[in-house]
Amino acid sequence: MLTRRHSLALLATALCVPQGRAKAAPTLAPKPLVFAHRGASALRPEHTLASYARAMMDGADFIEPDLVMTRDGHLVVRHESNIADTTDVADHPEFASRRRTVEIDGRNETGWFTTDFTLSELKTLRARERLAQIRVHNTRYNDHFEIPTFEEVIEQVAAQSAATGRVFGLVPEIKNSTHFHSLGLDPEAAFLRTIAAHEYTRQAPLEVQSFETGNLRRIRADILAINPQARLMLLMGERKAVPPDLLKAGKSTTFADLMTPRGLAEVRRYADVIGPSNTDLIPRDARGAWLEPTTLVTDAHQAGLLVHSYTARPENLFLPVQLRNAAGDMARNPDGMIAELRRYLDMGIDGFFTDDPALGRVAVDGTL
Repeated sequence: MLTRRHSLALLATALCVPQGRAKAAPTLAPKPLVFAHRGASALRPEHTLASYARAMMDGADFIEPDLVMTRDGHLVVRHESNIADTTDVADHPEFASRRRTVEIDGRNETGWFTTDFTLSELKTLRARERLAQIRVHNTRYNDHFEIPTFEEVIEQVAAQSAATGRVFGLVPEIKNSTHFHSLGLDPEAAFLRTIAAHEYTRQAPLEVQSFETGNLRRIRADILAINPQARLMLLMGERKAVPPDLLKAGKSTTFADLMTPRGLAEVRRYADVIGPSNTDLIPRDARGAWLEPTTLVTDAHQAGLLVHSYTARPENLFLPVQLRNAAGDMARNPDGMIAELRRYLDMGIDGFFTDDPALGRVAVDGTL
């Protein structure tokens, strides 16, 4: 017997994919999906349980935890291994000697890194707002929340699902895989163990992201064995950049190469979705004004790939010039963000990441 989700998926496929064209993986709902980018990060400090709770209250379909590793092999939720800007680590004199410079994916970074801390040590830190000059309102929550583990986020999402009767998907990103492997750590193995250990992640919607190609290839079969409805997304970085695993291997294939029809056909061999930036859909000039749209959405669909773009943010600073209002760069502009998203939706995207899921919900269906 078909479940309601399977029925919706088949309906969406039948309605959206012309016969004779390569079929994209079916969506889990008959309309575009709203992905909470690091939670409701426009309203609460990113990657905190408070941010995820707000995102689910505000109607997100999927919650995004970025995953990095501790020295003792745990997965914790931070945008990057460098926690200088997202925690109070600089205020802990006992950790002052751990500040250093590290090369990650070909770039030098200075700060404090999760791989120099055990999980118990990281739990003594508290989260802080990363964009403090833009999201001043979020700084009132500084030092209120711990750094969550991946397990804690899964448990929170499962609890909210049980409380509300609504299924929330998870869209975790495995960060800096090549870097962590160079340190003798294995984020993919830790990830697979974690999702296999939780009933929720064995059955709920799951979409795994990476800016690297090799780890998606390696874990595809194992993920599907754990959760048959899981999808894999290749995130698209700066067009001139080479994915970190390919760079490490001495290859020169850029993200721009992967966004060509030929590149997309190759991506479809190991991924179901691409995650381009919004400027890959509609480029901007030096002033931030929209230029002519690209054909990326159409090209990806013809290759059988879904398109989940990033990142819609409600402040004028992040909007195209055509949609900014006169309130200043740091001001919130909800109407502008909704208008931006509706332009991408008109182009046919299948979902999008946003820092403000409530506004994303309005863009998709007109109601909070």
